[in-house]
Amino acid sequence: MANYGLVWGLFLLLFSHSAFSQTKYEQIKAGLVQMASKNPQNARLIKIGESDANDSILGLQIGHGPVNTLVVATHHGNEYGSTYVAMSLADNLSAQPLTDQTVFVIPVLNISGFNAGQRRELARGTSWDANRNYPGPCGTEGPFTLKSTNALAQFIEAANIVTSATLHTYSPFVLYPWGHSTHQTSTPYDNIFIQMGKAATVESKYPVGNSTQMLYPADGTYEDYAFWKHGIWSMLFELGDTHNPSQSDLKTMAEVNVPGLKRMLAMAPKTRAINHQFTGQCDVRGRFFDRHDE
Repeated sequence: MANYGLVWGLFLLLFSHSAFSQTKYEQIKAGLVQMASKNPQNARLIKIGESDANDSILGLQIGHGPVNTLVVATHHGNEYGSTYVAMSLADNLSAQPLTDQTVFVIPVLNISGFNAGQRRELARGTSWDANRNYPGPCGTEGPFTLKSTNALAQFIEAANIVTSATLHTYSPFVLYPWGHSTHQTSTPYDNIFIQMGKAATVESKYPVGNSTQMLYPADGTYEDYAFWKHGIWSMLFELGDTHNPSQSDLKTMAEVNVPGLKRMLAMAPKTRAINHQFTGQCDVRGRFFDRHDE
C-alpha cells in the first residue's frame, strides 16, 4: 500500500478547516512547497498564472525528462477528491519521477470554487463552469472568460505538453475525445486512447470509453480543446462515486489511481497527434444532455 503521509496530513487539516485561519488553497500551496523542499533534486514549484481573484495558480514541475506531460485537477471546486489524487501523485512522483518525462502537476485550477466548496468559479460577478470555458469545434460558454482557463491554455502551448490527464469526480470512468455535441465521436486514434485508458485502470477497474458515449456531451471542455487545438493526448478521469468522498474513500482513490496515472503517462506516445482536427458535424441538441452538476 502506498504511503501518502504528507498529503494525508494536509487533508486532515482540510477536513477540520474551521479551526484554521488559512484558506483551503493556502494549505495546498504549503503542501506543494513542502514537497519541493523534501525532494529539491526532482521537484520545483511553478506558477502558471493568476486567477480572477488574484491568487497564484501553482503546481510542481517534477523530473528532468525531455517529454512534457501534465496532470491538472479541480476545474470544479467542489471535487476535492481530484485535488487529493493530484497531490498524492505529485508527492509520489517527487520521490520517484518518471525517467523520460517532466510531469507538471496543477492540483487546483479553480481556486475560488475550491475555497468555497462550489463547482463554479467566480469572475467579475458571474460564476462560470471552468470546464466549459475553452474554445471547441462545437462551441463553448466562454471562451476564456476566466483567467485560470486562459492561463492553462497558454501554459500547455508554451510547455509543449504532449499528454495530459484532467482529474474530476465522479462516475467512475476514464474517458477520451470527442466529448462535445456530435454523433461523430471517433478520432483516428481511438485505439491509442483505449490502450492508454486500459493502462490507467489496472488497479481501479474503471470503465474506459469515449466521453460523449460514456458520460454526456459537453462543449468547451479542456479535454477536447487540448486534443483539437494541439493534438495533446488528453484523458479525463472521473474518480470514485461521489463528490463528497470520506477519508477512507480518499485513500482508496489515491491507491487505485496514482499507479495507473504513472503507468499511462509512461506508455503514452512521445509526440503529439498529427491528425487532430474535428471533421464531423456538430449537433447542438446534445447540449440539452450536459449535466453541469456532475
